[in-house]
Amino acid sequence: MNRTPVLLACALALTACGSAPEQPRGGGTATVTNCGTAGEFPAPAQRLFVNDGNMIAMVLAVGAQDQVAAVSSLQRDAATLRAHYGPAVDALKQVAPQYPSKETIVAQRPDVVVAGWNYGYSEEKGLTPDSLRAQGIAPYILTESCRQQDGQRARGIVDPWQALREDLTNLGTITGRAPRAADVLTDLDTRLAALRAAPQPPTPPTVFLFDSASDTVFSSGRFGAPQAILDAAGARNALADLDDTWTAVSWERAAAADPAAFLFVDYPPQTFQQKIDLLTARPGIADLPAVKQRRFLNLPYALWTSSPLNIDAAEQVRSALEEWGLAPASGLKPRADDEVAAG
Repeated sequence: MNRTPVLLACALALTACGSAPEQPRGGGTATVTNCGTAGEFPAPAQRLFVNDGNMIAMVLAVGAQDQVAAVSSLQRDAATLRAHYGPAVDALKQVAPQYPSKETIVAQRPDVVVAGWNYGYSEEKGLTPDSLRAQGIAPYILTESCRQQDGQRARGIVDPWQALREDLTNLGTITGRAPRAADVLTDLDTRLAALRAAPQPPTPPTVFLFDSASDTVFSSGRFGAPQAILDAAGARNALADLDDTWTAVSWERAAAADPAAFLFVDYPPQTFQQKIDLLTARPGIADLPAVKQRRFLNLPYALWTSSPLNIDAAEQVRSALEEWGLAPASGLKPRADDEVAAG
């Protein structure tokens, strides 16, 4: 399948392609609610530090690329983001190939940091919202990653689509790009309504999201973006009963789900082919119809983690379900083609 051309994606997705509006002037503040707590942010923020492809996608989607001082954890998502947001991606200054240290962030003199728990923030690394506040930097926390209780690691406090809406709205406010953020949300809601109006299977097929595996399998529960994606596509998340976002489960749990398909997060260090090899070699998994019939779809990390690209993932999952005969024909066509082949 051919990847959707950048110009078409720009025209239809209201993205940050091409020239951006004049950068807004700084000097003000704005109060937004983040993880259930009201916080004050410089607004419009002039020097954002953004970690991870999904949050970089949010900032690009609202048109705030000229207000980004630096990014980290971009490289694995660069091609995906370039396909959706064009040359704005190549103008970003990447200062760390993976999650940054607090020292790396502070050296860029940001006024706002956009990251999340397990998306950069970490007590073990000494990089936390509190440690940034102590440096005079306003920390924004990815809503998908909000902790359910202080000091505990379980994450997720709201429906994943609501989490995405909150982040796009808040980042639009913080960057002075509220009208663009509203346009992105209108586009998202229009496409989401089309998916929900599509004919649905009598029983939603159960799907297992496979991120990576060793002695356990890393996947996502009901508060993660995959829950929203699978719901919108007309499928059932095999881990919809887990009150968490990204989490590990046993191989036995994966086998017992008897999923109709396996969907994959294209994310290192395991390649897509290595993940397929794990499935085909695992007793109790190898003989599942989904594995024998190769009902596999591999999509990039930035589509599975909370971002405006979640709607693209939902459209592509729906298309795959129809191709596999697991959902009725709808006539809907995905706007993008992000599938990553094995190899």
